Amino acid sequence: MRFSDNKRLFQSSIYSILALTSACSLILQNESSLSPNASLSEDSQANHAPKAITSVNNEPSLQQHINSSQPMQVAPVVSMPPPPQVDLQAVLEETVQEQINVDIWSLLRAGFRLPHRLDEKRVQQQINWFIRNPDYLERVIKRSEPFLYHIMESLSASKLPLEFALLPIVESAFDPFAYSHGRASGLWQFIPSTARLYGVKIDWWYDGRRDLIDSTAAANRFLTDLCKYFNGDWELALAAYNSGMGNVGKAIKQNKKQREPTSFWDLKLPRETQAYVPKLLALSAIIKDPAHYNIELQSIANQPYLEAVAIESQLDLALAAELADVHIDEIYRLNAGHNQWATHPEGPHRLLLPVNKAKNFRQRLKQLPDSSRISWNRHTIKAGENLGSIAQRYALNVQTIKRTNNLDSDLIRAGDRLMIPSASAEKYDMSKIGRADKRANYYSHQYGTKPIIYHTAKGDSLWSIAKQFNISMRSLARWNSIGTTGVLPQGKEMKIFIPTNTRQQPLSSAMLRKINYKIRVGDSLARIASKFRVSVDNIRNWNEGIRNKTYIHPGDQITIIVDVSAAP
Repeated sequence: MRFSDNKRLFQSSIYSILALTSACSLILQNESSLSPNASLSEDSQANHAPKAITSVNNEPSLQQHINSSQPMQVAPVVSMPPPPQVDLQAVLEETVQEQINVDIWSLLRAGFRLPHRLDEKRVQQQINWFIRNPDYLERVIKRSEPFLYHIMESLSASKLPLEFALLPIVESAFDPFAYSHGRASGLWQFIPSTARLYGVKIDWWYDGRRDLIDSTAAANRFLTDLCKYFNGDWELALAAYNSGMGNVGKAIKQNKKQREPTSFWDLKLPRETQAYVPKLLALSAIIKDPAHYNIELQSIANQPYLEAVAIESQLDLALAAELADVHIDEIYRLNAGHNQWATHPEGPHRLLLPVNKAKNFRQRLKQLPDSSRISWNRHTIKAGENLGSIAQRYALNVQTIKRTNNLDSDLIRAGDRLMIPSASAEKYDMSKIGRADKRANYYSHQYGTKPIIYHTAKGDSLWSIAKQFNISMRSLARWNSIGTTGVLPQGKEMKIFIPTNTRQQPLSSAMLRKINYKIRVGDSLARIASKFRVSVDNIRNWNEGIRNKTYIHPGDQITIIVDVSAAP
């Protein structure tokens, strides 16, 4: 049952009780108004009421009194004051408000179902870490405020333990742009394959791994499936969420073969997974009784922070920010799934907005003409142009241009016109152009030089250009936000960076995330660089310890800076 359903049920119960109380009060009032002798004294009730109903023990019945010539004797009545008047609406509003004012932590605690294993050494180690780092917990909880209510309601509807509402702290520190060395992204840290398996859309326009609603729904389904797979063992399900069903299943088989217990605490799992489950249980224990650990939790009200507002069709995000009277960065943070400057042409057609901004946004959006939702450019096709070069020029993909102009093929003719959607804001960080500018600035700082501008000639390819400048194809593609395959149009502007120093770029962009990667058996710098779409030179510059080394060793930790908007 959803928490909103609980509220409605609670309200309905209050209504019923108050209505019954009111009805009883009215009956008493009516009875007292019939006659001054309508109510009996306590003594009179004891002596007369039973005799008027039955004739047990030779007492005269009511009919005998009626047939008798003597009148019935009735004791004098003591009048009772009318019951006080009750303002039902006021009582209800006060009661409902008390329900709303309940701290969200209280409701989470009520839904805790996991054993917190306080006697386990690993759990105590994690508790001690949080106690020693209260600032971290404070920052993460503050970051969770926009998202926590929705996650709690979603988990409740899925009948999952509410300890899982704390899982994004373990996974991503409640950062929707979090990105891991395993290519996991978003609050719930889905890798692309698992996300797509659970229906999360990932394409040029949109990455649902970073969307609150889509990723939370997928996480709930994934956790439910894992629980079923491991026969209701939530600890094994959590371990599998972190390291995969295969790894956990393999560890269970090994223990069975050796006739050893197969609980999570007995399995030989990766070090990260061994700490993963205890960390969640430690967090749950602290949230359950923060005073015991001398920790004060930031109060979060039991009410939605965000409201999903239907927008019906594609909308420029900078325009959405203007209509909602919200800064564009806030729109981006609350709707982190959007990769580009506008929402996806095919949906989801919704935006998450602060509750107090939703009403005005709806009204303003309703008054907005459909033609103003997206800005448009009219492009006259020139000789030698193709859809690829036009898409590159306007920071779009070919499919968007084809869909917008109802094109069935890639064939276009010089002189024809195309309608090209474009960003309404000149500087919009989410647009591909905006990201390209940031990327160029990033590499300029990284390499200590401005890029060389190269215009492609007939017959040029990524391979030939890379060979000419003694750089890698992947670096060239990354610098220019293009793929490593496909034809380069003649005259295309290419940015090429030739390193002149080793100065490291500070992490000033919201699109960049620093991750720690543990070198594995079989890894090489080239393989790692290819995996994260960075250069070997970048990795060496970011890690002084391997800058001048020929070999890297399994188990060593290195730092990698990733552009999450372009990450796979």
